[in-house]
Amino acid sequence: MSQPVTALVIMGVSGCGKSSVSQALCRLNGATAIEGDSFHPAANIEKMSAGHPLNDDDRAGWLDILCDELRRSLRAGEHPVLTCSALKKKYRDHLREAAPGLGFVFLELTREVAADRVSHRPGHFMPASLIDSQFATLESPKGEPLTLALNASEDSVEELAEQTNAWWLKHGFEPTH
Repeated sequence: MSQPVTALVIMGVSGCGKSSVSQALCRLNGATAIEGDSFHPAANIEKMSAGHPLNDDDRAGWLDILCDELRRSLRAGEHPVLTCSALKKKYRDHLREAAPGLGFVFLELTREVAADRVSHRPGHFMPASLIDSQFATLESPKGEPLTLALNASEDSVEELAEQTNAWWLKHGFEPTH
């Protein structure tokens, strides 16, 4: 077996189910959820709420904070599961530097499904108008090491969590319960 997967990032465009899959996965295996959106600075939330997409500069400090959270969780002996769009390869590489053995689960879905889900999400700062910018920014992680791509357009949250858990177990995950 190659390097064991010590932590996961559940990634994809807005509306793909990152938070729901992370929560379901952590219930299955006792891993520790880290909700990436909760670490956005106020300026990022204001910008997205106003319908403006984030750029690399906006994301840089946020990604640094997420790297710190991954390292903190690993030092505490936890198995972190971070939700983060991680749309560009350079963002994923930055996260990989913080956590050797970091695996990525790409929740892939269509534009139509993403737009529909986001339009029905109450109280979230990410408006459906930014879906196109997310797809334009997305660099598919398919083919990158320690990456699992799943069909989030068709599979249920529970199925996605179970598929992720099975893949993680094959890649060295040892559950805490």
